Amino acid sequence: MRVLLTGAAGFIGSHLAERLCARGDTVVGFDNFDRFYPRAIKERNLEALRGSHRFQLIEGDLCRRADVARTMIEKVDAVVHLAALAGVRPSIAEPARFWDVNVTGTLNLVEVCRARGVRRLVFASSSSVYGDGSEVPFRESDPCGRPLSPYAATKRSGELLAFNAHHLYGMDVTCLRFFTVYGPRQRPDLAIHRFAQLFASGQPIPMFGDGSSSRDYTWIDDIVDGVVAAIDQVKPGYRIYNLGGSRPTSLSELVDLLSSAMGKTPIIDRQPEQPGDMPRTLAEVSLAARELGYAPKVGITEGIPRFVKWFLTQPLPRPTP
Repeated sequence: MRVLLTGAAGFIGSHLAERLCARGDTVVGFDNFDRFYPRAIKERNLEALRGSHRFQLIEGDLCRRADVARTMIEKVDAVVHLAALAGVRPSIAEPARFWDVNVTGTLNLVEVCRARGVRRLVFASSSSVYGDGSEVPFRESDPCGRPLSPYAATKRSGELLAFNAHHLYGMDVTCLRFFTVYGPRQRPDLAIHRFAQLFASGQPIPMFGDGSSSRDYTWIDDIVDGVVAAIDQVKPGYRIYNLGGSRPTSLSELVDLLSSAMGKTPIIDRQPEQPGDMPRTLAEVSLAARELGYAPKVGITEGIPRFVKWFLTQPLPRPTP
């Protein structure tokens, strides 16, 4: 297939592009190298793809429809939309910017897909759409009507725009709710990567709340398995699937695992709980298992040492106080 992949230079996008190219697909990557973290990191993400004749990168902005249109000059069989501004706390600081990129940008993509006759769309959503009143474990049937952050609201809005694309234009749409993805190339602002940087530089680890909050951490290869299965799914319609590890890990447990893997004793900086954060996330993945064959393989006790092994090879700058 010829696949348009937005956010191709990012953490998940670069792994997915490599997988698709390795199996013989052609990938048109689209990325704007947002200033959220250094461009050099994303350039390193693309190193293995730069020499592939199956990969093409187009630099542009989702908020400019003409840029999006340039990605579909040739026929595209499927679109995987990963590009977005991410993060709960950054979205609280810049809600309008998050709306512009995540909602208006998604609408631009849908409109270009409609104009070019693209029939298959895979949209990267987030476990953040589960909010006030959501019962754990989270199920796709949850109405997700009470998001706790602007980021969560933009992701739920993207799901609704995707439904419109199915209902009005007959597109086959799959929305995938990712649960706290980690692994090599993870964004430097995310907890596991950030904590590893702090451990390495001997700085305190910020622990929000009492350490009992928990997340369903999901290894990158398991997420890519789920995305590829969604691309290949031939069943028409509109679907939503959770993609998670289906195993909760508390913040305290995560710090202990990183401490062990890095051979360092943590210095804990206790801080108050943060607005917009869910106290617990946990994916119910039986629907994805049944319809996509999704089966997460790498648990957190195996994944953290793998991540640390990669981290220790990276020339990333250490954080400043």
